[in-house]
Amino acid sequence: MADPPVSYPEPARTMTPKECIKGLGTDKRFFFKSRFASCSGAVFFTVWSKNGRPVGETQFVYLSIGTIAKDSRDVRITQYFTEMKKTGQVETSALMIKPSVKIPQVWPAAANVKQTGTVPGARSFDTIAAQQPAGFTRVLNAAAGQGSTPSDVIASAFEASATITPPPGYTPGGELSGTLFFLPPRWDKAKYLSKPAQGGAAFTYLVPLVYSTKAGAPERAVAQHIQNAFTKPGTTKPVNANKKVPGSTVQTPLHRLYHDNARRKKNRSTAVSTCKKVFGDDYAQGGKECDEYPFATTYEGCAQTTYEPSAPKNNFSVLPLAKKDNGNAGNLLGQFMTLNRILDGDDDGFYVTIT
Repeated sequence: MADPPVSYPEPARTMTPKECIKGLGTDKRFFFKSRFASCSGAVFFTVWSKNGRPVGETQFVYLSIGTIAKDSRDVRITQYFTEMKKTGQVETSALMIKPSVKIPQVWPAAANVKQTGTVPGARSFDTIAAQQPAGFTRVLNAAAGQGSTPSDVIASAFEASATITPPPGYTPGGELSGTLFFLPPRWDKAKYLSKPAQGGAAFTYLVPLVYSTKAGAPERAVAQHIQNAFTKPGTTKPVNANKKVPGSTVQTPLHRLYHDNARRKKNRSTAVSTCKKVFGDDYAQGGKECDEYPFATTYEGCAQTTYEPSAPKNNFSVLPLAKKDNGNAGNLLGQFMTLNRILDGDDDGFYVTIT
């Protein structure tokens, strides 16, 4: 019986306020669950005084949660006021909170990002507290045909902010307004991704390709190879005392190579010729293939110095592995890039996490 096909997990496309708050913790300005579910948030804490004396405190959490359905161009961003708390004697029925949202920048500048959904006006602390969770949704959509070539890419930033108006006679100890960290929606119509007729959207965070070294993982052998390249580069081939392969962190991402088929082929042929040179012409005996890292489908592949002479030489690793293992890892990589809408070029990227 044939083994079932390998399958990379679908990325998350939903997020609750509780998930966002947990993800933000006490020190983060944004949290991304996936490229289709991300959020930003902040705590608004105020000490209130009256006649020069402190009389109480108020606190609330303001969240901006963005989600995108599969193969959709609609970016749904919901603002929540939650965790409404007060102590002491503060006239919160007259303490007004007003949200606002804007798109401060779009690339290309001439592109239009349409927004729908009502933004409420100023409401009292008590009114919002009685409506928990008090949320409102904006839907952002950038029509195809306005973006940069070749993938018709449109990028933007979305900002949410809140302003507090004190009750009469009260003096605040702290800021009366604040802006959440922006969310970065992006639209594309790349023909090599799903649903090319309409394109789709994503948030432009770098996302990890997760490979497992656990027993039974279909990509285990490749994951072990990459792990060695990350942690013991001096033991990998070709020999390079200064080898430091990219892709292990967000600071050194890999970039998808799709449009330049000749460069992909050169990456692969360079890997194969290196396997032959290092392991012998018969390296493939027993059903093996030459596995390479960085991947041949990235700009950082084995032939990088052919196209970028300033790049470090021999900054890659090759190893003969079973054809089945190599194929499984390659299938997972392809699915990962499609599911996460990874685009060709320097403006997008990903990194690799080994578990």
